[in-house]
Amino acid sequence: MEYRRLGDSGLHVPELTLGTSSFGASGPLLGPMGTTDADEARRMVDICLENGVTMFDTADAYSAGASEEVLGAAVRGRRDRVLISTKIGGALGEGPDEMGTGRSRLLRGVDEALRRLGTDHIDLLQLHAFDAGTPVAEVLSTLDQLVRSGKVRYVGASNYPGWQLMKSLAAADLHGYPRYVSHQVHYSLTGRDYEYELMPLGLDQGVAALAWSPLGWGRLTGRIRRGAPLPERSRLHETARFGPPVEDEALFRVVDALDEVAEETGRTVAQVALNWLLRRPTVASVVLGARDEEQLRQNLGAVGWRLTPEQVARLEGASARHAPYPHWLAQRQAPFARLNPPAVDLTPPR
Repeated sequence: MEYRRLGDSGLHVPELTLGTSSFGASGPLLGPMGTTDADEARRMVDICLENGVTMFDTADAYSAGASEEVLGAAVRGRRDRVLISTKIGGALGEGPDEMGTGRSRLLRGVDEALRRLGTDHIDLLQLHAFDAGTPVAEVLSTLDQLVRSGKVRYVGASNYPGWQLMKSLAAADLHGYPRYVSHQVHYSLTGRDYEYELMPLGLDQGVAALAWSPLGWGRLTGRIRRGAPLPERSRLHETARFGPPVEDEALFRVVDALDEVAEETGRTVAQVALNWLLRRPTVASVVLGARDEEQLRQNLGAVGWRLTPEQVARLEGASARHAPYPHWLAQRQAPFARLNPPAVDLTPPR
């Protein structure tokens, strides 16, 4: 397992992180992903630690805090061997103080997360989404208070548009508040939007990416094929409406390329998709989900080997999309590309 520096910080994280949204899962979004109880969770933590995966990601909004409670029980007695990342800001209810990142929500949310996790500190606290109703200075000053108190070690963001992330970083620099060292983002071969604005920002500002849903919301597991019905056990039956839209033909182009590379490498389709993501600029760790022990072990096989440059080019050609404005200028007009070159080659195949 490779350990990577998390942005411009002194924290090193494993290249794979276990996402725990299935721990104690319930409700229309997380329930179909599979429910992992405390005993199963502890076994998954065992497997992760045996393979060098030491970071576990959760959120207070995952099944009303149940994910944090199950994770806390699973790491009990070995807290010093793990890194815990949790997120605050998602909706816990309908009340005005039950969502967002205002001062009272953050202070109360951290205390409640610490109680559920059974720990005295959070290694990485991430804001689940940008809260347009709370001043940036209020958010950052509260995070500063939490870091100074020792309850939080590092802070990050999640699902921020570029201008909101840059505004927060600039305010942190101006006032001497803790900077976001990570950005948890949706990134996969079927969702490469991160590359246009957020990846260049991360490179410039020292903000690492933690990639969530790296298998395209369950589309790149190897079970979805052109001309075949959706597998009976696929969570897409219940959750497709919550996830990123992907056109069928765009998906099958990617799956066809993954099938070819998987056959060449002797790896699974999912392992190839994850390995590609691990080599992308700014990516510090890929957040894995796992329905059961077998799926977890398979996904852990994504590390310890490399795709060839030709295989990488084939995958990127199959997954490339036409860039939104103003980024298509750099694809089509050389002067714009020389003035502002993209972080990675985003040119679609011809």
